[in-house]
Amino acid sequence: MNLFPNNVKLISTLRFLEGGSSQGNFENFNLAFHIKDKPNHVLANRILLASHYNLPSSPVWVNQVHSNICVNAELISSKVDADASYTREPGIVCAVLTADCLPIFVSNKKGTAVGIAHAGWKGLVGGVIESLIESFGLDKNELVVHLGPAISQISFEVGEEVKSQYLSKNVNFESCFTNLNNKHYLDLYSAARVVLKSCGITSISGGDRCSYNEPDKYFSYRRDGTKSGRMAHLIWIKPY
Repeated sequence: MNLFPNNVKLISTLRFLEGGSSQGNFENFNLAFHIKDKPNHVLANRILLASHYNLPSSPVWVNQVHSNICVNAELISSKVDADASYTREPGIVCAVLTADCLPIFVSNKKGTAVGIAHAGWKGLVGGVIESLIESFGLDKNELVVHLGPAISQISFEVGEEVKSQYLSKNVNFESCFTNLNNKHYLDLYSAARVVLKSCGITSISGGDRCSYNEPDKYFSYRRDGTKSGRMAHLIWIKPY
């Protein structure tokens, strides 16, 4: 169920779109330049992205480094290191790329501020969600959140050191881990909810997909490695 106000638009692309240009394992709608896809194919896909979804402006892409850095998309004139962005300006498109990591869409209930975060296990435990939430400077009960497609727990094995980092930050993360055959599996969706609820946010939707186990829909780095493409996740306030 979409909890977002009507003037806010959010999109998660799939790995296929009619007219997409990427080939091979990147077939056909990879939107990332930093992997081994042909740049002209990625450029064509980004042009298709803008036209197919009738974007009001070119997406504000950031150089994702698994950090907790959040930037104001209105002030970005060249790509900067960050893993979240926000805006209060209608028509500015905040964007992240993923292939298993968790995209987190945020809006206030009035639809006057929006943002998005790229939350892999590092960014999530490192505070990228908190950075995005704090950037709004609003009462937390004014915010709504949607969890986009990411890898599900059963497919996301992590090491003991990852679990230790999470528990050292918040013991409530214990419920986000399952142990099977002496291996740890992390639920990114549950971990995000732990963070959001600790921030006082309860209006949360999404979190029911698996990028790893739905190869017909999503790219997955854990499944395909360096041969994986990337989906785009976009949010903006509709221009008046």
